[in-house]
Amino acid sequence: MLIKTKANILSSQITDRAVFESRREFIKAATALSAGLMLPSPGQAATGKYADAPVGPYSAKLQVTDREDVANYTNYYEFSTNKTDSTVLAKALKTAPWTVEVTGEVEKPGVYNLEDILKDNPVQERIYRFRCVEAWSMVVPWIGFPLGDMLKRFKPTSKAKFVEFTTLNNPEIMVGQRSGVLDWPYVEGLRIDEAMHPLTMMVTGMYGDELPNQNGAPLRLIVPWKYGFKSIKAIVKIRFMETMPETAWHKSAPGEYGFYANVNPEVPHPRWSQSRERVLGGSIFTPKRETEKFNGYGEEVAALYSGMDLKQYF
Repeated sequence: MLIKTKANILSSQITDRAVFESRREFIKAATALSAGLMLPSPGQAATGKYADAPVGPYSAKLQVTDREDVANYTNYYEFSTNKTDSTVLAKALKTAPWTVEVTGEVEKPGVYNLEDILKDNPVQERIYRFRCVEAWSMVVPWIGFPLGDMLKRFKPTSKAKFVEFTTLNNPEIMVGQRSGVLDWPYVEGLRIDEAMHPLTMMVTGMYGDELPNQNGAPLRLIVPWKYGFKSIKAIVKIRFMETMPETAWHKSAPGEYGFYANVNPEVPHPRWSQSRERVLGGSIFTPKRETEKFNGYGEEVAALYSGMDLKQYF
């Protein structure tokens, strides 16, 4: 598959790569920034565990959303349906030690320690757009590695057509799981070619540091051309399957949340339009952004759905 790296990005959104990649040096030196430069603010300096992570391929040259906005505005129903409560409630979750069980149509099943997974998969930084099905969006510098690199190590068999992911089930700590909002634990899935696509990331950090609990620590998925509910958090199980898995939101409301969940401004949600999005961090006067098909990653991923009616397979 030919993977292109140039995203369809408006010139007004682009930051010069040399300027962006030198942001840590600018910040550390307390250099005065001119008003025209689109750089993260000093409060977003990458000074944590992954501060020296290299910039990976497919990283967009975009102004990132403020770190505090990303860390304090989350959909994490395992803790709360309120977007800000999870920041406090998730603090009680113990994320180390952590293991991931690998099962199904695979030659190397087992229980793998997160430390061993990270040792075998060096991390990198990728700046991606993130689009929620609720019609808001943000831009985040994720730290992680290509999911496909990890999955190949488990040697999936020829029967593996789909990959299912499961979140931790711990209602004692994840108090939202005591409710009937969804059928717990949270389950998501991808077709095997989607999972192996080089844009798909397994994420363990953001903004140069470890992933906060409320953002899915210690291990979450990021699929940048799909709506955010596909990017499952706190992963404890990966299962390779011959048939399509039944995912949490599709099971709850199949007419509203399809299995594929590709960002598509031409297909409205039954209760709202998907043609425009509110960019997180703006004011009430900030104009909404026009939503791009596949969230702007169409050149890279459209071939995955050749011949498919995306209004039917939404």
